Amino acid sequence: MASNIPEESTSFIGRRDELRRLNIELAQHRLITLTGPGGVGKTRLAMRAAGAAVARYPGGACWADLWPLRGDRLLAATVCDAVGLSDHTARIPVAALCDWLCDKQLLLVLDSCEHLVDACRDLIGDLLTAAPLVTVLITSRQPLDVVGEWVTEVEPLPVEGDGDALVLFSDRATAAAPGFRLTDPANAAAAAAICRRLEGIPLALELAGAQLADSSAERVAERLNSRFDALDGDGDGDGMARPPWHRTLRTAIGWSHELCAPLERLLWARLSVFRGTFDEESAQSVCAGGPLTVQGVRTALEGLAAQSVICREGQRFRMLDTLREYGRMWLAELGEATALADRHAQHFLGFGRRADIGWLGSDQVRWYERVAEAHVDLCTALDHLLVADPERAQELSACIGFFWSCCRHLHEARGYLERALAAHLVPNPARTRALWMLGVALLLQGDLETADELGRQCSRAAREHADAEAMRAAGYLVGLTHLMAGRPLAAYTVADHVLGPMPDDPFDSAARLRCHIIRIFALTGLGRLAEARAEATELRRGCAAHGEYWARSYADYQLSLIALLQGRPEASADHARAMLVAKQGIGDNFGIALGLDLLAAAVAAQGNGESAAVVYGTGQAYWRTVGHPQRGTPELRAVREECEQRARAAIGDEAYADAFRRGTEARPEASLAKVLSGDL
Repeated sequence: MASNIPEESTSFIGRRDELRRLNIELAQHRLITLTGPGGVGKTRLAMRAAGAAVARYPGGACWADLWPLRGDRLLAATVCDAVGLSDHTARIPVAALCDWLCDKQLLLVLDSCEHLVDACRDLIGDLLTAAPLVTVLITSRQPLDVVGEWVTEVEPLPVEGDGDALVLFSDRATAAAPGFRLTDPANAAAAAAICRRLEGIPLALELAGAQLADSSAERVAERLNSRFDALDGDGDGDGMARPPWHRTLRTAIGWSHELCAPLERLLWARLSVFRGTFDEESAQSVCAGGPLTVQGVRTALEGLAAQSVICREGQRFRMLDTLREYGRMWLAELGEATALADRHAQHFLGFGRRADIGWLGSDQVRWYERVAEAHVDLCTALDHLLVADPERAQELSACIGFFWSCCRHLHEARGYLERALAAHLVPNPARTRALWMLGVALLLQGDLETADELGRQCSRAAREHADAEAMRAAGYLVGLTHLMAGRPLAAYTVADHVLGPMPDDPFDSAARLRCHIIRIFALTGLGRLAEARAEATELRRGCAAHGEYWARSYADYQLSLIALLQGRPEASADHARAMLVAKQGIGDNFGIALGLDLLAAAVAAQGNGESAAVVYGTGQAYWRTVGHPQRGTPELRAVREECEQRARAAIGDEAYADAFRRGTEARPEASLAKVLSGDL
C-alpha cells in the first residue's frame, strides 16, 4: 500500500478515544480538520490515524508537510510531490493535480494549514470536486470553513490520576534521565504537579521531561511554579481566539528558552531562518558568528536536541513550527533577521554552486538527494535573492535547475528562472546560463519553438563573451531541440561543431558530456548504428569509471535501442534495466517512463507478450506521473508500435488488454521493483 506518512521518532501515548472517533469520521466524511493550537498533538494524531486507515484506500495515504511554506506559491507543487506527480506539461499545477487525482481513491493529509487557510480552502475545494474518491485530512489551528468540512478539536491529554499526560511525561523523562521512576513518591508527586501545571499539553510536557537530564522532577516543578506566577496575556497578537491553555504552552516554551544556555538560545533564534530540515554543516555555515563558533554550533545543537527544541531525522534536524515561531521572535529582538536571511541565501548559493560542480562527479546521485532535501530552503534563498541580488538569483536557479527539471520540480525551475531573468536584464554569464536552463525546462514541457530560440540566444551571448562552456551548453539545448523535432542530422551537426575535433574528454565539463549524448542519439537516429554503439559503449565505460549516472543511463538507453534495432533483444533488455536502475537512483520519472517503453519492446521481441504488456502498462503509469501520454525522440515511436503489435500477436488482443491494464493500475513504484528484480 502506497504511503509516505512520516515515521514516528518517539513513542505514541494515549489518544485511544480520539483514534476510534477519527476512524469513524474518515469513513463518513471527505474532509476532516483537526484543530487546536500548536503543540497540542494534531500532527501525531493525524500520523497515527492515517497509518491505521491506509488499508481502506487503494491509492494509499499521501502526506504533505505545509509548515515549511512561507506563502502559497509552492502549495500545489508540494501536494503534487506528496501524491507522486512530477508534471512536465505547461499546465498550471492545480489543473495537473486535479487531473491526476480524478480517478484515485486515496487519503491526502495536509499538515499545518493555518498560515495558508485561504489557499488551502481553494485548493481543497477544487480537489474535492475533481476527485470524488479522495478523502482529505488536515491539521490546522483554525478550520478552513469549506462546505462539508468536519471539524474535530484536539484537546490536551487528560491529567487526572494516572492519565495519558502522566504517561507521556514519564516516558520523556525516562528518556532524558534513565533512572527516573514514578514508584518514587517524590517523583510521582512532582510529575503529577507538572502535568497539572502544563495542563496536559504534549509539547509542553516533552519540553519539561527533557529538563530531567540536568535536574530533578521536584526542581522542575518548583521552577514551573515560579515561572507561571507571571503568566502573560491570553492573546498572541494575531487576533485569533485562543483556548485558555494556549497561554500555558507559550509560557512553557518561554520557560524552556530561559533554561537553555546563552549560546543555545542564540542558536535557537538563528536556526529559525531555516524553513525545512537542516544538517549540521548548514547550521554551522549560517549560524556561526560572534560568540557562537563553528564548534559552538555543534555543541549547542546537541544541547537543543537533548532539550527537545529540535529533533533528529537521520542526519538532519527539524524544529517544530511552534518553536520556530518563538525563535523568529527572538531573532527579530536581536536585530539579526536581515543578516541571517542574507547568510542563509549566501549559504544556499554556495550549496548550489557545489551541487553544480558535483553533478559531474562520483557524488552525482547524492547531490540529487541533497538538492531534494534542501528544496524548501533553496526556494527561500531564491525568494530572498530575487529582491536582494537578482543576478545571483539567476546563478542559483541555473545551478539547481538541471536537478529540479529532472526530478519533480520542473514547474518551480521554470518559475524561478523566469522571475530571475525578468528581475535583471543586464547581459552577464549568469543570465546566459539561466536562459539556457529555462530553454531546457521549456523543452521538457514540449515548447520546442521557444526552447530553440532561447538556445540561439545563448549561442549569441556565449560568442560575445567568448565562453566555450556556455557555447557547449547552448549546443546541447539546440541539439536536443532538433532531436525532439525529428531532425537528427541537424542535431549531429550542432553537437559535432561544439565538441570540436576528436578525440576529446567527455568528462572535461558537464556541457561537453551532455553534447556527447546528443551526438550518440543523432547517430542512432541517422541509422549509423555501429558508430553510435561504439561511442555509447565507450561513453558508458567512462561514466562507470567516474561514478556518473545521468549520462550513463542515456548511454544504456541508446545501447538498448541499438541492440533492439540490430536484433539482439536480450542485450536490449539488459541495457534497458541498467538504465532504469540509474534513473530510479536519481528519481527521474521521465527517464523511467522512456526506459520502460524500451524494455517492453525488448521483452516483446523475445516472445513474452504478457510480460511486455504489463511492462508497457507500467510505462504508461509513469508517463501519467509526468503528465504526458508518451514522449521521446521520434525513432522510439516506431519501436513502441512494433512492441504492441508483437505482444498482441503473441497472446491475443484480450489477454494483451488485460495484462496492460494490470500494469497501468498497479502502483508504479511496486511494478518497477518487480521489473528490476526480474519478476516481470
